[in-house]
Amino acid sequence: MKDLIDNTEIERVLAILEGLENEALAVEYLKKFNDATREFGQLLMNQEDGLGHEEWKKKCDRAKEEVEKIVDEIQKL
Repeated sequence: MKDLIDNTEIERVLAILEGLENEALAVEYLKKFNDATREFGQLLMNQEDGLGHEEWKKKCDRAKEEVEKIVDEIQKL
């Protein structure tokens, strides 16, 4: 499983958002990006008591897909 996105990708995402003329859209996507990466990071740290490995893996996979989806959307802006 891939860890969180690397610093180069984060810098690229932030550069795209900073360059957007529509500040409201940039803020919306920054919030989506932050929320998704925070959720993924918390799952990777596995701080949820009683969560079995299979369920943890499924949640991680879904969270990772959400981060990737948001990054793809940002790169298309």
